[in-house]
Amino acid sequence: MPPQSRIGIGSSGRLVSSHNGRRGWAMAISARHQLLSDSWTADVENLESAIGRFKTDRNVANNCEVVFFEIVGDQHLHCNVIHQHATKTVSGWAGPGHVPRGFVHNRRFGDTSQNDMIRHIRDMVFAAQL
Repeated sequence: MPPQSRIGIGSSGRLVSSHNGRRGWAMAISARHQLLSDSWTADVENLESAIGRFKTDRNVANNCEVVFFEIVGDQHLHCNVIHQHATKTVSGWAGPGHVPRGFVHNRRFGDTSQNDMIRHIRDMVFAAQL
């Protein structure tokens, strides 16, 4: 029987999705947000829910954290995708940068539809490991 996933969402950085593979490898995806206003709250809640439905590859062990945030004076929604191990850069994303928890890629969203936002995020979350 395939392993069960654990799914949750929230600003606390809780585990969103995790699958264990045959060899004990696991990929965990977490999502959190640090918003300064309410202008992106509904969008971020929907994006976090969609991230919770991502199906992970059971043979990949590259933990990933998705962080949504706002910057004072900038009306865009910013998104960091932080992987434990380095990945290829996906078109439209800046990076990688090295942070204590791994490697970060960043992009911002403005008048982008939620479907396009989640597609871009999915592409970065599942970027090929180097």
